[in-house]
Amino acid sequence: MANKEIPYKIYLEESEMPKQWYNVRADMKNKPAPLLNPGTLQPMTFEELRHVFCDELVKQELNDTDAYIDIPDEIRKFYKMYRPSPLVRAYCLEEKLQTPAKIYYKFEGNNTSGSHKLNSAIAQAYYAKQQGLKGVTTETGAGQWGTALSMACSYFDLDCQVYMVKVSYEQKPFRREVMRTYGAKVTPSPSEFTEVGKKILKEHPGTSGSLGCAISEAVEAATNQEGYRYVLGSVLSQVLLHQTVIGLETKAALDKYDIVPDVIIGCAGGGSNLGGLISPFMGEVLRGEKNYQFIAVEPASCPSLTRGKFVYDFCDTGKVCPLSKMYTLGSGFIPSANHAGGLRYHGMSSILSQLYDDGFIEARSVEQTAVFQAAEQFARVEGILPAPESSHAIRVAIDEAMKCKETGEEKTIVFGLTGTGYFDMVAYEKFHNGEMSDYIPSDADLQAGFDGIPKFPGNEI
Repeated sequence: MANKEIPYKIYLEESEMPKQWYNVRADMKNKPAPLLNPGTLQPMTFEELRHVFCDELVKQELNDTDAYIDIPDEIRKFYKMYRPSPLVRAYCLEEKLQTPAKIYYKFEGNNTSGSHKLNSAIAQAYYAKQQGLKGVTTETGAGQWGTALSMACSYFDLDCQVYMVKVSYEQKPFRREVMRTYGAKVTPSPSEFTEVGKKILKEHPGTSGSLGCAISEAVEAATNQEGYRYVLGSVLSQVLLHQTVIGLETKAALDKYDIVPDVIIGCAGGGSNLGGLISPFMGEVLRGEKNYQFIAVEPASCPSLTRGKFVYDFCDTGKVCPLSKMYTLGSGFIPSANHAGGLRYHGMSSILSQLYDDGFIEARSVEQTAVFQAAEQFARVEGILPAPESSHAIRVAIDEAMKCKETGEEKTIVFGLTGTGYFDMVAYEKFHNGEMSDYIPSDADLQAGFDGIPKFPGNEI
């Protein structure tokens, strides 16, 4: 088996698709801290969370004991439209780099939304439909999540209301039009349509917005409309659970050829794609069966893991969401508008935050010009135009491969290519025109965000 020639693309059969999602929390000795009610500072209960989220999703959010959760047949049926997704051996890139490293990437861009986000969107829309709801509200940054959710909602005939970060709404009109094609109502955030939006506009006139602002508006919109719930594209444990379909497929494809990775790399904004990719491998590490190097790659302009604080903080700028214990830059931190990717979130998944704090994951931050250099290099040799977010992982994968060139090590590197960059051409244009700069927040910039972190006994910075 070991001598089998490894093809460019390793495809699984439909019958080999995962039938269950894997819940890494079940194998974590240090479980992620519970979400807290900001008013009482007590763990959020099922009853409290169900006002905002669908019932079944709340159960998944609170479940940290069951290792495997069945994927309903109707979701698996939808998955078959674009899954299993290929695991690609980057032969052309290896040759171009003249590296002894073996590079693989899991490509999640083979669907109209252009990214991995559809894996969770269809699950969340399914549970909303099962509950008999009229519709859902959400936020979107670069637009991949809003696109994915609008596709999922149209499939189940649900109303979909999207609050899109204003800077992306303006820079990515075509992503907005895809959402509208699938029937979604798209509003630039912050807006005058919600109380929290008005408040943010009053405090920050002319703001380009942030995911934290858009989340606040979407939550308010959901709680003020009968028969609506809020859904989120990343950060939450339920989303990370749905995304484990990526890692489970990756592992199955590698196992077919007895390939054992040394390094597994993913970009990290809220953490769902990275968490989804690494979860099954992390499970082996947590159970003491294997050892891997995991690298989370984040933008230098929004460095929650590398420069953030591990404390309870609001998930949103308007402070209407529960408190989550995570690596955070403060819910008031609004990243520079010149940052081209969708990794502009002030916090990080509580699961990944705990694993990082326990030393199971390492984190690197990279400047965006270096990210776009890697994106261009990859596009020219592998033939895929990558999303700026995914290109953070490409940057570090190339860096690791070049280290192997120096040392002569034949490491096996796996990274997540989570989406395509066809709607990110404004960013590519800025890069090509030499108009892209590297914004790195100063300690003083970050301090302003840290100052807004809630202070209560045990939550001191």
